[in-house]
Amino acid sequence: MRPLGIVRRIVPCLDVDASVVVKGINFEGLRIMGDPVELAVRYEEEGADEIFLLDITATIEGRKTFLKTISNVASVLSIPLGVGGGIRGLEDADAAFKAGADKVSINTAAIKNPELITMLSREYGAQSIVVAIDVKKRGNSWRVYMESGKRETGLDGIEWARRAEELGAGELLITSIDADGTRAGYDVEIYKAISEVVNIPVIASGGAGRVEHFVEVLRYADAALAASVFHMGLISIQGLKAYLMEAGIKVRT
Repeated sequence: MRPLGIVRRIVPCLDVDASVVVKGINFEGLRIMGDPVELAVRYEEEGADEIFLLDITATIEGRKTFLKTISNVASVLSIPLGVGGGIRGLEDADAAFKAGADKVSINTAAIKNPELITMLSREYGAQSIVVAIDVKKRGNSWRVYMESGKRETGLDGIEWARRAEELGAGELLITSIDADGTRAGYDVEIYKAISEVVNIPVIASGGAGRVEHFVEVLRYADAALAASVFHMGLISIQGLKAYLMEAGIKVRT
């Protein structure tokens, strides 16, 4: 369990495809949710601690990340902005930072070239480098997937999380593909397991449906990322933070 005295973060996620925010279930069946700039402004006003902007088709389409969208969103925010999707090397990361990103997230590129984690960490500082890990449960373990959940890698999720920290990651973004978009709750088991083997912050992603789900996962994760419950107005960030405080989870208000 993570120390409860540490302030937890609430992170709305904007999954972007062709400059609009979309959301699916188990990484499939995408639906349009809105404009990334408008949503980012709204979430900061509501009390979000940071925003994550993910270009969900950049990697599988083999193109670079969405610099114009990053720039537009960064220009309206005062809270940190993390971005991911299509970042394959130093040049892509540099372009994202110059466009206004505070953090970059790498997933497929880190699996294909683990030394990229070390290179980016040395160049920009570990606090700016997030390694995203997408997992599916297989028996008693979690298997790592890449290319937006399309390809199994054979890597074990716990071991890869530990290795990413050793290589220089400053933070881990762990998404349960099984739970993604279901609103049935976070896969607490994976965050519990990872929190026991790493010392860097862990962001939990996939499955938020009720405020109780955030309480459950934030006992083991340092931040909770969610999308559809915020996009559709099912949970307000302000109300969520009040609930977390009552439950003994420390958050910024």
